[in-house]
Amino acid sequence: MKPSTIVFDVNETLSDMSPMGQRFVEVGASAYLAKLWFATLLRDGFALTAAGDNGTFAEIGAEALRGLFTGMELNRDIEPAVQHVMAGLSGLGLHPDVVPGVKALHAAGYRLATLTNGSTQVAEKLFTDAGIRDNFDLLLSVEDAPAWKPDKASYEYAAAAFGTTPEQMLLVAVHPWDIHGASRAGLATAWINRAGAHIQTISRRWISCLRPS
Repeated sequence: MKPSTIVFDVNETLSDMSPMGQRFVEVGASAYLAKLWFATLLRDGFALTAAGDNGTFAEIGAEALRGLFTGMELNRDIEPAVQHVMAGLSGLGLHPDVVPGVKALHAAGYRLATLTNGSTQVAEKLFTDAGIRDNFDLLLSVEDAPAWKPDKASYEYAAAAFGTTPEQMLLVAVHPWDIHGASRAGLATAWINRAGAHIQTISRRWISCLRPS
């Protein structure tokens, strides 16, 4: 069944999080900690979901930073360092392929939305700054859902918000765990290979993923 609605993950899938490494350098830490921090953030979010809780991305991210920074020799106190790194999320941009890819899908008649483990405010700024906010019908966050992705309830929340069924939706994400969770919930999926794909081919790949096999 060809999907009518395409749902995008945001963090790393659409947003380029590589500048976060510089935020760590600016507080006196190593740039490589950015990836460790993000992985820790996701781990803790998943653990809370498994326990039946639903913390916010900002709260979990800040707490993960406090744990990483404890005992480190930074150039400022821990709380100002945490605030400086977290503020970097609002200054991120999109991967170069996102704007043409989104515009092509919107022009093809698909309804577009996001479903992020982060905040809708970050997505709102990303798309507004890039001039593609009007291409999205809904910006959704698991903060308003029963659980974080990849819990089934998060994808069902997105389907209900759109007034459709999971079978009518396709999730686009860079994270295999997100793809797996969406597939288990009944959505079609499209994995974006940020590690090895050529930028100029990704927009075409997004379109080709939607063609019936």
